Amino acid sequence: MTALANGNGAAVTARRLTLLLSTPRIAPGLFSRDAWTALANAAHVLAKDEDESQLYAIQESGISAGHLGEQQPEVLARLLVDRTDDGEVVWIGSADGDPGLTDALAAEVSGREDPPEVEILVGSYDVPGSRLLDLVAVMDRLRSPGGCPWDAQQTHESLVPYAIEETHELVEAIESGDRAHMVEELGDLLLQIVFHARVGQEDAEAPFGIDDVAGGIVEKLVRRHPHVFADADADTPQQVAQSWEQIKATEKPHRTSPLDGIPTDLPALARANKAAGRLSTAGRYDLAEAAAADDDLGSRLFALVLEARDKGQDPEAALRAAVRALDAQL
Repeated sequence: MTALANGNGAAVTARRLTLLLSTPRIAPGLFSRDAWTALANAAHVLAKDEDESQLYAIQESGISAGHLGEQQPEVLARLLVDRTDDGEVVWIGSADGDPGLTDALAAEVSGREDPPEVEILVGSYDVPGSRLLDLVAVMDRLRSPGGCPWDAQQTHESLVPYAIEETHELVEAIESGDRAHMVEELGDLLLQIVFHARVGQEDAEAPFGIDDVAGGIVEKLVRRHPHVFADADADTPQQVAQSWEQIKATEKPHRTSPLDGIPTDLPALARANKAAGRLSTAGRYDLAEAAAADDDLGSRLFALVLEARDKGQDPEAALRAAVRALDAQL
């Protein structure tokens, strides 16, 4: 504990209550240096629950710490302030945020003639992406026994229409320019990914979870960006695209055609645009031009797809824009 000197030179124990806040989304005990200093200097280190993960981490470090159990905010505030008579007290913030405690402390301190100092010390912060852990936890709760009956009965197959619908709604939000709508629809699409990962986790024969999904795409991104993560060179977007396709070809040797792997149920314009792009990357754009050379309706439509590509436009988006303009006139 910290000792100060009064006017007569006598030691006076510092009376301070520190509310130590931390995030539950990182490993327990990953505190800042200021937080560990406060813990080491405290006369009392206290938490609410005996099984509080931060409390256990602090005890494992060799610092004596205890728990007070469930208390009403007013009672807890009084207990904490009373303990400061012994010196500095550190309260380990609970995962639920200790609702009502700060108001109760303000009332308790304001009613004392000689109140202790009260400070809030943030010991750890969320890292970018940490709310994804919350989404995984919520999905797990919904899917587990006692959760949501509708969520519990879904399968990969039953969720397919929702993934398609949410994808189209995201496209609409992007093209509308409504940023708040984009955030909402991105969240809805992200939910589909987490949902499928949670369903996959339950498969008895070939289970996979969200870490498998995330790990797989991380490995793919690193592998297909050697100009970023290795010593390859790619200075233009065109070189990057060509390198991507070359690496993909080595990963998928069973594909004998540049068009292999394009989903057959893509909308026709999107599929034609994808095929033209693949042929261009493969150096066989002549095949696309030949397919557009005839005078039948399909060839003429394909020729418009190639024209859009030459202008750097997405034909699917261009057609949607035209329909939206028509709708606005009605």
